[in-house]
Amino acid sequence: MTQARRTQSPQSSQSPPPASDPRRIPSVDRLLGHAAAGDLIEIYGRSALTDAIRADLARIRAGQAQADDGAGILSRCADALAAERRPSLRPVFNLTGTVLHTNLGRALLPRSAADAVAAVMTQATNLEFDLETGARGERDDHVEALIRRITGAEAAIVVNNNAAAVLLVLNALAMRKEVIVSRGELVEIGGSFRVPDVMVRAGCRLREVGTTNRTHLRDFAEAMGPRTGLAMKIHPSNYAITGFTAQPDPEALHALCREYGVPLAEDLGSGSLIDLAAYNLPPEPTVSAALARADVVTFSGDKLLGAVQCGIVAGRKDLIARIRKSPLKRALRVDKMTYAALEAVLRLYLHPERLHEELPTLRLLTRPRGDIAAQAHRLAPAVAERLSGRATVSVGDCVSQIGSGALPVETLPSAALLLTPTGGEGGKRGGGGRCRRLADALRRLPVPVIGRITEDTLLLDLRTLEDEAGLLNSLSMVHD
Repeated sequence: MTQARRTQSPQSSQSPPPASDPRRIPSVDRLLGHAAAGDLIEIYGRSALTDAIRADLARIRAGQAQADDGAGILSRCADALAAERRPSLRPVFNLTGTVLHTNLGRALLPRSAADAVAAVMTQATNLEFDLETGARGERDDHVEALIRRITGAEAAIVVNNNAAAVLLVLNALAMRKEVIVSRGELVEIGGSFRVPDVMVRAGCRLREVGTTNRTHLRDFAEAMGPRTGLAMKIHPSNYAITGFTAQPDPEALHALCREYGVPLAEDLGSGSLIDLAAYNLPPEPTVSAALARADVVTFSGDKLLGAVQCGIVAGRKDLIARIRKSPLKRALRVDKMTYAALEAVLRLYLHPERLHEELPTLRLLTRPRGDIAAQAHRLAPAVAERLSGRATVSVGDCVSQIGSGALPVETLPSAALLLTPTGGEGGKRGGGGRCRRLADALRRLPVPVIGRITEDTLLLDLRTLEDEAGLLNSLSMVHD
């Protein structure tokens, strides 16, 4: 046994060094001196590259990566640095069929609004400075006159979203008092945002009247009393009650509130400034119409209005003055970029003849189904080529929706590219899995493509597609 050990070749008993063998791991200084490191230092900086190299070497020592040559390690470092520098908030192709998609940023701004934002971002502005008098100014002055002109309101203020607008109105007009609301309007919107919870945070006491499906004027009249601070109407969001229903006549409710000296507030949410029926779209209450039957109206800036995220409170001058004095107003105020974008969009409403061309939201909502179908047939061959081996592509009818709580049961006729994954085992379950994998692949593109899955098909609704070349370029980067 001893003799056998002595005659065995030392080299034959040794296996190749493992990938994590320190003898095969280059030093940080050696990698920094590698020819491929120069460009990375120029792009990302020496400190960032050094950190990336150390992190990669640590993974090698832990057996989580191979001890490649210097070029291989630096290639991994380049990928890591590029991923680290990639913005978290990125453009995507919204082909879900929901025009105002809350998770995908809602309304698209017109170029004039984007230019206005860029103009105020990098230099000082007269945000709260009166150029006429040289005194301190009011930031709402930049848009208040436009809001008044378009809606007919006596006064208006802007806060950071419509939830903030509702909170501010409740707190300023009804703190430590009762707010009367029909039980059928106590809604919950996205993110579990519930009106009763907002009232609690605003320091109000909710007074529910009526039933889920039927509320009458007498229910409001019986609830009126010395503790009443406000009556409120809330536009249903993401749902509709149909059948045996009733709500008080808005003008009669307003007259009742005036009789008791109680302000009436109406939360519209969607913020339509125009009659959508004039564009062959499903009708939605307008701000002007709401102001004729309420003292204060709250609505969003980034829904049907088509501007940037904000909340607008419009109404009686005396009530807006009270709301403006609330300490919450400062906490909920918006910045100069928001005012710049909102002002630019509101100016488009002064030229209604061109609004459907200039305002992206209205332009996308009014696209004829025939134009969308023609676009789908035009794109189908090129998309099929880029997805060859992964999916078959056909054209089909579909329906779009407005989104963001506006007209929840109304749809718009549209057309889509239908992507049916190829390969793999048959059967519904297998098809669904392949479809999800295809959706994952499109979502991981440099400019992600977001559609919706219907049964075993990935549907790309083209209603919101205006950049055809950009979509084809993104799809060309799909890899197996």
